[in-house]
Amino acid sequence: MEAGNNLLLGVTGGIAAYKSVELARLFRKAGLNVRVVMTDAATRFVTPMTFQAITGEAVRVDLFDPMHEAAMGHIELARWADHFLIAPASADFLARMANGLADDLLSTLCLVSTAPVSVAPAMNVNMWKHAATRKNIELLADRGVRILGPAVGEQACGDSGPGRMPEAAEIVSALMYSSAEGVFGGKKVMLTAGPTREAVDPVRFISNRSSGRMGFALAEAFAREGAEVVLVSGPVSLDTPPGVERIDVVSAQQMHDAVFDNLSGVDLFVGCAAVADYRPEHPSGQKIKKNANRMELSLVRNPDILAEVAALDNGPFTFGFAAETGALEENAKAKLVGKGLHMIAANLVGEGLGFDVEENALQVLWPGGETKLPMQDKKSLARALVGIVAQQYSNHLHQQGGSV
Repeated sequence: MEAGNNLLLGVTGGIAAYKSVELARLFRKAGLNVRVVMTDAATRFVTPMTFQAITGEAVRVDLFDPMHEAAMGHIELARWADHFLIAPASADFLARMANGLADDLLSTLCLVSTAPVSVAPAMNVNMWKHAATRKNIELLADRGVRILGPAVGEQACGDSGPGRMPEAAEIVSALMYSSAEGVFGGKKVMLTAGPTREAVDPVRFISNRSSGRMGFALAEAFAREGAEVVLVSGPVSLDTPPGVERIDVVSAQQMHDAVFDNLSGVDLFVGCAAVADYRPEHPSGQKIKKNANRMELSLVRNPDILAEVAALDNGPFTFGFAAETGALEENAKAKLVGKGLHMIAANLVGEGLGFDVEENALQVLWPGGETKLPMQDKKSLARALVGIVAQQYSNHLHQQGGSV
């Protein structure tokens, strides 16, 4: 976190408010001074007394509190804060933030405070996906608000998908241990992760065994090092890493479009997704019936996202992955040169290797050098890999500067 130990924690109405109690406890344990401001709706889920017991500070709810507002207490509270976190941030509150409303204490503080603001959205999956919410999120992000999550998973209402508030420990980790002071502070990183699905008919598709774990671990590792991270993900069952903006896609063409629609300002591009090389040329609009003994399926090439990014004039530093069943180094070098990449990480795949497992090993290559990372869990592997990328990216920038 930036200098200062005073955290203002805003809590809005939603079932995820119970996680904010643990959030306050963990921030206090980490040495921060925590004051809590609740919306009236939030008090229906957790009592102010609970937060007061955890923080040792009075909890504010009412903008027109005579005891505090005699001395313009909301202005004093805004000045006190070094960091401002709203968790959970409901769809309603995000909409009010985006439109600059100030009709209660917490929304007023959002306009008064000059501290960096982070929000941890929490809502039903359909509310999160709604065009109005997406627009509000984009607007807040453009204003410099940091978006933490949401996580993907089962929700209290019974639905499943993006919309869960990240766990308290994940939020604390995102805010405490990643900042602009990291090795990628001020840099924008885009990653692709997971598989793609290419429709055969409305119920069948061609895909692969990628779980997305490596790409998600890398997204988290880059965010910890201060990067602004955009993660374009195929269909996976993984929580969004804290501090990462996630764009969900299904097909290779959708992934291609999402990458190029959001590539502006990207400093590093990491192609970790297992993108389908081919797709059915003419997917059926109806379920194909089992009427014949044989069926022929005509396939056409999908766009090569990694090669297209690497070929851009003044494009980002481009880092790709190669999943191979044999001739690992030979195939990786061919891909490194053939696609014009700055770096490539290669790994063996097959039964119990690479895809859909918790551990992996990598051979990392770049023009004129290489190194190997031994078998380890993917989060540890991602942190080690980001360190290697940082060195090669630094060399790349130095070479660019030397050529001017």
